[in-house]
Amino acid sequence: MAAPRKPGRGSGARRLHVRVKTGKGRTTSSRDWLERQLNDPYVAAAAREGWRSRSAFKLIQLDDRFGLMKRGDRVVDLGAAPGGWSQVAARRVGAAEGAGKVVAIDLHGIDPIAGVTILKKDFLDDDAPAALRQALGGDMADIVLSDMAAHATGHRQTDHLKIVALAEAALDFARQVLRPGGHFVCKVLRGGTEAALLSQMKRDFASVRHVKPEASRADSAELFVVALGFRGSRD
Repeated sequence: MAAPRKPGRGSGARRLHVRVKTGKGRTTSSRDWLERQLNDPYVAAAAREGWRSRSAFKLIQLDDRFGLMKRGDRVVDLGAAPGGWSQVAARRVGAAEGAGKVVAIDLHGIDPIAGVTILKKDFLDDDAPAALRQALGGDMADIVLSDMAAHATGHRQTDHLKIVALAEAALDFARQVLRPGGHFVCKVLRGGTEAALLSQMKRDFASVRHVKPEASRADSAELFVVALGFRGSRD
């Protein structure tokens, strides 16, 4: 897939900042969110290019940097709704042409995506790994992706612990379904991955990196852990 045009560049025109007034029934926080959305070049680019979410650009940038996906790969997208990452994966591995496979797992419904098998399921269910392997035709996965984030409470430490717990669960799932040499990508929050989780990743993978892609908002605490070269489950 050709690299997408970088949002906000190429036209030479300066984008005008859109301001939103606080009107009847609109809180200051909702006004700030709407204003940020209207002025975000990645939101505009996602709409223009047909991606379901601006987060698609995060995966594009991670894949461009690390070469995570290649044509024919088998990809699992955990907590996939609304499907932006699955769209990117399907295009990069050639899933719509039958060259690769993408399985999206989420408790919530996801509108159909060409080349993507959608499982409306909790990946924490005991039978989830078996269901995933069945969807992959009995094969193991080459890449497991997780852009999941727990609902924010506003309390920094609580939110950090919640997303680390999600990352731990995603890692445990990945260890059950990844082939040796496979890759794992998951979201964490700034402040670092918990030592135990990071130590486990370093034992399980040849390389582990913390990365903040350009499409990740500067004021966001999110980071991504990119773990390359799965050594194989030691259970």
